[in-house]
Parts: sequence; structure tokens; C-alpha cells
Amino acid sequence: MKLKLAKLPDRTLIKMSILLAPNLAKRLNEYADFYAGAYCCRQEVVKLVPFMLHAFLKSDSAFKRKQKS
Repeated sequence: MKLKLAKLPDRTLIKMSILLAPNLAKRLNEYADFYAGAYCCRQEVVKLVPFMLHAFLKSDSAFKRKQKS
């Protein structure tokens, strides 16, 4: 049977811990503040980071070329 909806990808979350330099942690908090002002919705940095990383990887043209080869 052929469904319009493809099989869902693996959505199991993987926990990763990282250490950040103080200036990067500060910038991420500033970004969260900017995000809150733009969308009138406060999100914790920890919830924004996965989406930020996804957007970064999606927009990196050299990485995309490497993935195609």
C-alpha cells in the first residue's frame, strides 16, 4: 500500500552536553532575548540551540556539497 505520508524518521532524542565559553553563553542569552522580542514568546536557550544548529547546517553550502558527494 502506498500512503501519501512517508514513514516518519527516527525522532529519538539524543542528549548531548557541551561547555561554552562565557562570551558565547552571553551571546546565546542575548539571542534568546532578541527572539523573545521578535516573537513575544520567551524560549530558553537550551530549546533554541537545536533549531539554530539545524538552520546552520542547512545553510552551509560547503557541507551540503560534501553530503551530495
